[in-house]
Amino acid sequence: MHDFKVLITTFQDSIFTWSYFTDFKKVKLNIEKVKVELNILNSLIGESNIEEKFIELIKEYPKIRQALPLLIAVRKDKLKDTPIITDINTLIPENKIYIFYSEITPKIEQELLIFFRDSGLKDIFSNRCIKNLVDYCFGVEVGFDTNARKNRTGTLMEHIVELELKSFCKKHSNFTFIEQATQKRIKDCFNYDIEIDKNRRIFDFALYDNHKNKLYLIEVNFYSGGGSKLKATAGEYQYLNDFLKSQGIEFIWITDGKGWLTALHPLEETFNHNAYVINLNMLKNGVLEEICLK
Repeated sequence: MHDFKVLITTFQDSIFTWSYFTDFKKVKLNIEKVKVELNILNSLIGESNIEEKFIELIKEYPKIRQALPLLIAVRKDKLKDTPIITDINTLIPENKIYIFYSEITPKIEQELLIFFRDSGLKDIFSNRCIKNLVDYCFGVEVGFDTNARKNRTGTLMEHIVELELKSFCKKHSNFTFIEQATQKRIKDCFNYDIEIDKNRRIFDFALYDNHKNKLYLIEVNFYSGGGSKLKATAGEYQYLNDFLKSQGIEFIWITDGKGWLTALHPLEETFNHNAYVINLNMLKNGVLEEICLK
């Protein structure tokens, strides 16, 4: 196997593709869910007696209230957990999520008007700052989607490794693999029993050699930046390596990214402790053959 210097000098600068930045498919799906409500709300733009029209519209189409949080760029789930202060003198926060769902009463109407004024939406509608709410909310959703980039990094890494595993199994027909490998899936696909340390433990991949009845469990991740999570992950994978080794199962950790250059010590400890800590460069240069065909 390679030495630690080879690992840390061949880290990838990036695995990002253009599709990493925005998931437009998800954006479009989210807009479709509220498109009708947004088009109804469009009728308020530029109205002179806008507060009266706002309440009239809500009474006639109560469901449009569910689109209102999106107009101030907040998810309903987030608003549910965020008490709101409506009186700056008392500074008493209250949960206001109910005004978007409860039966419409005079009290709810007043609460909605407070929301409409204090959020700034009244001025935005009155001054025609927005011409079309569907287009505006499309932009809001694109903004929301940037928060999902961190999750997409993991997905990209998994996709790259999956392609390599497919290529490996195509060359070596006695090997098969599955992704998102739970205890049950491993049993169903390979008739192989494993013990797990957590009820919801899911391995990114499970690679199985049916000639030797040998199982390899694989975790993958990519870190473009540093942080405390790197040290925790390295420590966890030492424990996981030992836990699986006691069952006769090989553990392969495929990790990459220049973020590791900020946490070399915990990475080196795990590299020296575990049998297989590799990166994408090693994977592409045939390290699976070294590991699995020896």
